[in-house]
Amino acid sequence: MIRTIRVDGFKSISSMNIELGRVNCFIGANGVGKSNILEAIGVLGAAANGVVDDEALLRRGVRPGLPKLYKTSFKSVRTPAHIGLTAEGERHELYRVSLLNPLKAPEPKWSFKTELLSVGADEIISKGVRNRKNLNPEAGLAALRLVDLDPDNAAAQLMSRLQNYAIYSPNTPTLRGMVSDPQSRIPVGLSGGQLAEGFADLRHALSAARDKNGTEWEERFSDLLDLMDWVGNIEATSQGASLLSPSVARTREMLKFTDRFMQQSRNELTAYDASEGALYVLFCALLCLSPKAPLFFSIDNIDQALNPRLAMRLTQKLSGWLRPLNPSVSNGPMKQLLFTTHNPAVLDGLNLGDPEIRLFAVERNSNGHTSVQRIQMTSELAERNKEFPLSRLWLMGHLGAVPNV
Repeated sequence: MIRTIRVDGFKSISSMNIELGRVNCFIGANGVGKSNILEAIGVLGAAANGVVDDEALLRRGVRPGLPKLYKTSFKSVRTPAHIGLTAEGERHELYRVSLLNPLKAPEPKWSFKTELLSVGADEIISKGVRNRKNLNPEAGLAALRLVDLDPDNAAAQLMSRLQNYAIYSPNTPTLRGMVSDPQSRIPVGLSGGQLAEGFADLRHALSAARDKNGTEWEERFSDLLDLMDWVGNIEATSQGASLLSPSVARTREMLKFTDRFMQQSRNELTAYDASEGALYVLFCALLCLSPKAPLFFSIDNIDQALNPRLAMRLTQKLSGWLRPLNPSVSNGPMKQLLFTTHNPAVLDGLNLGDPEIRLFAVERNSNGHTSVQRIQMTSELAERNKEFPLSRLWLMGHLGAVPNV
């Protein structure tokens, strides 16, 4: 897994170092820079893939903007010459890049100033390589070197995680199929436009796992249904035209929900009519469970449209869902999730006693710089937690990350 992310000179982030776990929750007031953290990793992922431009950023869910909006511009400090980004894994594999896009003469593509790819003391790409002549400054060298590395090489696996990273931001119209997804990334699209196709793929994967372990499919599918008490069954179908009004736009594949409380002749609903909460839960579950989802990804505002208790229960499920689908390959790669939330109930679903589940308070300091502080279950916090849940402690101001209003 990726253990450390460092960001220098990006948007509201002057300088920041974050130590990640498997599940990483970021809380804070509006406008403090939570989404900027996710987007900085998106830029790093584009660099790891060899090109940083608007198309590469949009594909990863990074909001497009003018070059001057990507670089810090604080009154208190000098504008940096470049944006610096670093990722380090648990086997001391490291990728570091500095990127240029001059404010006075911006180009469609950002240029690479320096790159470093290494495993421990072994440098695969040296920072000094960029000083050589006849190199295209708009093309990353580390991405080209990956063809020479064994897939099991720690650096190759780090780069693969970064290259496939994306920020997912579901919204109700896209989940319902009313509007198209601006970025149709497998398995569900960045905004949820491929929810039905992603669910069909997951059912296939779960069935394959069931063949090797009789309870795997039932347990994972039961986990989903437990969070939607009105749902008797979920299917993906291409034969659901009769369930929709002719005036409603529809995709080839559709979700079909069976409402267990309704009469059998009229108990089937599509995503267009179903509870939006069920769609958001399904979206998050697919990203965690699907073998086709990235191993390293973010969900911005994971609590959208969710009842507080449902948000808490969904959060409780995340850590287990991120584990490999098939127990026979439990030593396989572990997925890693970063997410933001404004719903205090989400915190009550976090087991901070597990070192792989981490909570971060994001704030702005007196100079306006985004700062991140990990909230750990200290003896003092544990004592307070006996009397009040984390959600209440956050609202009471004991965890920080609240607006100064």
